[in-house]
Order: sequence, then structure tokens, then C-alpha cells
Amino acid sequence: METTEKIVEAYVRYIQRWFTMPNIKCKGQMEIDLLAVDVSGKRVKRYHIESGVSISGSYSLLTNKPFSTNDLKQRVKQAGQRRTLGYFTERKFTHPGVVEELKKYGFVEGNYTKVIVSWGWTDDVPEAAEQAGVVLWDFREILQEIAESANQDRTYFTDDTMRTLQLMAKSIVSK
Repeated sequence: METTEKIVEAYVRYIQRWFTMPNIKCKGQMEIDLLAVDVSGKRVKRYHIESGVSISGSYSLLTNKPFSTNDLKQRVKQAGQRRTLGYFTERKFTHPGVVEELKKYGFVEGNYTKVIVSWGWTDDVPEAAEQAGVVLWDFREILQEIAESANQDRTYFTDDTMRTLQLMAKSIVSK
């Protein structure tokens, strides 16, 4: 599990207080980053969350550029393809192996929310994401929310990821 995926899981688990299941292997060498379930309301809410966080200059933002499975196979074009909305909507959310695995956990089309976590996005992505039935989360806002919570809450976290973020947030405030 990548560090950014661990941070997203920590956010969902400790800040949102949802149940989580990370890194689910699927047929076709696919993987679901995170499934989350919110049982706090009258109705159970399910989330399929995929992270694509990069701080590399030209590849940091999620784009609405065309996605091509052929370009994904070419090493020099892979990074750009993995930063497209189409990569998530056509591959991470709808690959047959992923859909089959989701059904095993009660996630069927229409009863869960698809979420992409990214380090921002280009201006044309929000509307396209909404049309595709995808919710966007900005990783920077997640980090800020974790930091705010860590500075308000005196909870001692035994989760390594959350504890590290909590210590980081407190050190920034105390300097």
C-alpha cells in the first residue's frame, strides 16, 4: 500500500469514522485501493475510493485528456495516462475484475459512491467527473483536515500513519 493510500485510509477511518478495507486484489492483476462504509446515518453509505496522488510538476493534476489503454502500455506515456479521469472511470472503477470483486462485498452499480483522490485537477475535470458519477477529493484538503483534527483532539493514535500525521501537525503549530 502506498503512503498516500495509507493517509487516505487514515482520514476515512479516524476523521470520517468509516469502516475500511484496503488493497483488495481482483482478477486481471487489478486492485481496489479502498472500500469504505459509513454506518452513522439511517442508511448505509458505501464508497469505492481510488488514490492517484502525484506531486510531480507536469503529472500532479488529474486531467480530462483522452485515456488510451495502448498508451498505458508504453512506458513513456504511462504516467500521463494514470493522471486522466478516463484511467479511473474506464480502468479502476469499471474493469470486469474490479466489478466482480465489488459485488462480493455488496457494492453494485448505483448503491455506492466512486471517489478519486488527487493532488488537484484541471478546470475541466469536475464537470466531467460529475457526469461520470465520480466524486473528487483533493489530497491537500484531506491533509489539512487531518492536521486540524490532530490539533484539536488529544487522542493518542496507535495507527502509525495517523500518529505520524498527528505529530507533524502538532510540531508545525508549536514552532
